[in-house]
Amino acid sequence: MTRAPGLLAPLLGLGLELGLILSPPGAVASDCGSFGRAEHLTFVPAARVRWLAPRVRPPGPLNPLYGTVRRFLSVVQLNPFPAELVKTLLNEPSSVKVDEVVRYEAGYVVCAVIAGLYLLLVPIAGLCFCCCRCRRRCGGRVKTEHKAMACERGTLMVFLLLTTLVLLIGVVCAFVTNQRTHEQMGPSVEAVPETLLSLRGLVSDVPQELQAVAQQFSLPQKRVLEELDGVGKSIGSRIHTQLKSTVYEVLASVSSLGQALQLSMDHLQALNSTLVELRKGQRDLEPAVRERRERLLALLQEPGCQGCTEAQGQARALELGADFDQVSPVDDVLHRLKGVPEANFSSMVQEENSTFNALPLLAALQMANVVKELKKVIAQKPEGLRTLAEEFPGWEAASRWSRALEEVEQSSRPYLKEVQRYEKYRWILGCVLCSVVLLVVACNLLGLNLGIWGLSAREDPSHSEAKGEAGARFLMMGVGFSFLLAAPLILLVFATFLVGGNVQTLVCRSWESRELYKFADTPGNLPPSMNLSQLLGLKKNISILLAYQQCREGAALWGVLQLNDSYDLEKHLNISQYTTKLQQELRNLKVDMKHLDLLSPAAHRDLEALQSSGLENIHYSSFLVQTQKPVVNTNVEKLAQELEGLARTQGSSVLGQQLQEEAQGLKDLYQEKVLPQQSLVANLNLTVRSLASSAPNLQIETSGVLDKVTYLKGELPTWATSILRNESECFLTREMGYFSQYVAWVREEVTQHIATCQPLSRALDNGRVILCDMIADPWNAFWFCLAWCTFFLIPSIIFAVKTSKYFRPIWKRL
Repeated sequence: MTRAPGLLAPLLGLGLELGLILSPPGAVASDCGSFGRAEHLTFVPAARVRWLAPRVRPPGPLNPLYGTVRRFLSVVQLNPFPAELVKTLLNEPSSVKVDEVVRYEAGYVVCAVIAGLYLLLVPIAGLCFCCCRCRRRCGGRVKTEHKAMACERGTLMVFLLLTTLVLLIGVVCAFVTNQRTHEQMGPSVEAVPETLLSLRGLVSDVPQELQAVAQQFSLPQKRVLEELDGVGKSIGSRIHTQLKSTVYEVLASVSSLGQALQLSMDHLQALNSTLVELRKGQRDLEPAVRERRERLLALLQEPGCQGCTEAQGQARALELGADFDQVSPVDDVLHRLKGVPEANFSSMVQEENSTFNALPLLAALQMANVVKELKKVIAQKPEGLRTLAEEFPGWEAASRWSRALEEVEQSSRPYLKEVQRYEKYRWILGCVLCSVVLLVVACNLLGLNLGIWGLSAREDPSHSEAKGEAGARFLMMGVGFSFLLAAPLILLVFATFLVGGNVQTLVCRSWESRELYKFADTPGNLPPSMNLSQLLGLKKNISILLAYQQCREGAALWGVLQLNDSYDLEKHLNISQYTTKLQQELRNLKVDMKHLDLLSPAAHRDLEALQSSGLENIHYSSFLVQTQKPVVNTNVEKLAQELEGLARTQGSSVLGQQLQEEAQGLKDLYQEKVLPQQSLVANLNLTVRSLASSAPNLQIETSGVLDKVTYLKGELPTWATSILRNESECFLTREMGYFSQYVAWVREEVTQHIATCQPLSRALDNGRVILCDMIADPWNAFWFCLAWCTFFLIPSIIFAVKTSKYFRPIWKRL
């Protein structure tokens, strides 16, 4: 198509304007408003709550007694924790030296010597006393009464009473602590399986919790799959939203141009038909006007015509004014526009609007196959998450430890029953011995009462000495019971003392001061079979003391066991390969914009025909020049009126009649031929003016619309692809937000919540409370009270023997 040089500048300017106005909407619409940020996902905590209730010995009246026993044991055992001795005992038991054990147990050896001396001397003293008593040399009577006898008797009675009260307090405390030990032994023994079951749950639940964590990957999966169902329509809507202003503007221009084209064609056709009719009317009007002029001039030039001079001038001007044979025909333009408009622009624009408005649905249909492939990718679980639990440190050790704890729990039950059975025997034996001590106390108190009663009755000479003798006999019975009880008492005391004292000084004291943890942390102290890091399969040794402190604060095994050195959690949480597949599939999303024509071929041909028609080149000025001229130069109506006036003033009736006829002929000519011609000229004038004003703008508008359509046809696919890429990235970012939430939750769950080792520290604390506070303390208090009673039997024997003499009748009186 060839354009005039004068049109290059406007078209260049139009091109620049189009380049600015029709820039890709997607280029500036890089926001993600259509998708937004990922919604917050709520994950179900996988970590189970396993908190062991703390065991605490409530404060009671026996606490001062327990404190006294501990201070006594700290005096007995002054040596610190024997780390080297225990190390040798654990690693090479056969190389343990007896002298080292004796040196460490020096305090207990001294106590053993004292107990041995007691066990040896007290029974021997009892035998000697029996022999003397058989010969009536011990425990006899006072021979003579003297002044200081009452003072001696009173002093001995007071000391015996005080000793008896001390024995009574001791035996009561022994009874209470013996009962307390028995009462707390049952619950303490039952707490062992409970603690083992809790630890077993801690160990065995870790794999299940990790699997539960991995299974919750289905939450972001499900959410992404749900959003994939509408991604095609959403992206199509986004493309439609960003392109609609441009497309609607072009379609509006096409619709307006179609209306202008139709209107121009109507005007052009009207111009042509009017011009044809004017030329035809002009050919009919010219001879009639000439004939009338000639006849009228002949009448007006007659000698007898009065006042006809002025009318002669008008008659001579009676000729055609406008000559439409002088204007160029428009047949060539009409020929070029033959069949235009071929297209129905209104219907075409409505159809293109409908097509464009259906873009979201069309996009969804075009993306259906890609979305299907995307769903296949999303339905797969990343490899790292599938092996999250299997490759966790201690996975195999967990089942092994779980079985071991189960076996220990099952095998411990018979032993615990045996412990309870032997505890029952110990309790019975303790009750028996305490009862015997109580019998000695009863004998002493009864002897004192009877003796004092007898002494008060001794002032009456008529009263018998039977009461005093009975009191002395009860005191001797208490002495006998004391000698008989001494051996089993000291044996029981030393046996319970040796066990309970070592538990307190060797275990409880170092446990409470955490020396046991420090000992376990020192390399080489524990045999390899007891190395916790090796048992758990860790690559790095851990500090038991630090682990205990962290567990008390509720830390998870991840931080306690420092699993980040032996387990790469980030490798299992790395879903980059998974997201790469997702990104690759998203790149396959496409939207085909070729179905959007904007301008049908018929409409395109119409506009091209209009461009090349030369509509703007018609000489509209020549038409306007002719339309400005009158159809007839003389005013026919006015001339007819003047002729009628002349006809009335003529002296000759014949001439008057002829003028009247000519006037009527002019009127008929005006009505039949001049008036229709004038109407056609007026219509032509309007049509020409309309075409003359619209034709130049119509050509520019046509060129602009064609350029816009051509430009958009080439750029719309590019813009749609650009918007599609941007929306795909936004969609990917949103969906990755769900997976990022899951990864962050897994990281926090695994490192901070799963397998919280509080049950471990609480089990250790509860074990110390059970062993030391609930068993060892009352156990040690029991032997301490029993030892108290045992050693106070000696002054009880002495004072009872001495006091009994004063309760019997005096030799002199007999």
